[in-house]
Amino acid sequence: MPSPILISLDAMGGDHGPSVVVGGIREYRKRHGGDGVRFLLNGDEAAIRAEMTRNGLGDDVCDVRHTDKVVAMDEKPATAMRRGKGSSLWNAIEAVKGGEAHAVVSAGNTGALMAISKLILRMSVQGLERPAIVASWPTHRGITAVLDVGANVESDAAQLVEFAIMGEAFITAVHGVEHPTVGVLNVGSEDMKGHEEVREAARLLREGDFGLAYHGFVEGDDIAKGTVDVVVTDGFTGNIALKTAEGVAKFIGSLLREALGSSLLSKAGAALAYPALKKMSAKIDPNAINGGPLLGLNGIVVKSHGGATAAGFGSAIRIAVDLARSDYMSKVGVKLQRLNAVLEQPTTPEADPAKETSQ
Repeated sequence: MPSPILISLDAMGGDHGPSVVVGGIREYRKRHGGDGVRFLLNGDEAAIRAEMTRNGLGDDVCDVRHTDKVVAMDEKPATAMRRGKGSSLWNAIEAVKGGEAHAVVSAGNTGALMAISKLILRMSVQGLERPAIVASWPTHRGITAVLDVGANVESDAAQLVEFAIMGEAFITAVHGVEHPTVGVLNVGSEDMKGHEEVREAARLLREGDFGLAYHGFVEGDDIAKGTVDVVVTDGFTGNIALKTAEGVAKFIGSLLREALGSSLLSKAGAALAYPALKKMSAKIDPNAINGGPLLGLNGIVVKSHGGATAAGFGSAIRIAVDLARSDYMSKVGVKLQRLNAVLEQPTTPEADPAKETSQ
């Protein structure tokens, strides 16, 4: 890999294309300095260079790789895989595959990004159908990593353990959490609760000696509490939890704005409370935690929200840089080898209490 960190960007992805992507580089550098990070921008060279000039960025920071081809935001993944070769998204991922870049960031079509990433980079986790998407969830204690939040609708016990391993390495690499705790999302905290796969995942995490600080089962309200640092679940449940939380946050925000603007007295109170409200807003601002890595690939891929601002895209770049600088890939590899060894061990069938009683 090249000595300075090189981040490959899909400059045409998202709702705003080069204006937000190039603006995101500016925002990243404003917050973190130059710090030896360069960028490879894939897309329409004329549009990209116009934004580079507007944002005060030159060839000392950015390389541009021109292509006219773009994967549309509404394009189906199968179509994107078949017709996407040579597009800004495809070329951005190819740079990671070829060892030219350390990581890729795109605000483009999520399904296409996932499908093309899997096609080009392949999965590092045997048996995992798709990469797991991890969300950085603001909590009372800081940030909790929740995965999967939408990629794998159904997950067996072994895959849930894989999510735990990848989530633990992610939150250490990106959010600096030392010795993170891990919990499995369930309908109750008692050991007998939940379906067979979550109970088996819990058993593997307790007995597998993976070097994880396994807390046990957690419930939905434990996510916002920050009860554990990593919450593991299947993509179906995780996506519903994420969308529900986003909807509730917007609902409360609209009620708060309505209440604070309902009278002159309320407006005066809002003015007095402005510093506290600003602090609260910053904590739950989606742009501050934007960027969901696709974990489980043979390479680092970060998905930015399609409607992210330049500041939000800068946050996604930071996650890519932090992962590239960490030992995330090697740490995950060692623990996955341990998981494979555990799964290969013969298991002794548990006695059936009903049969024992009848004898």
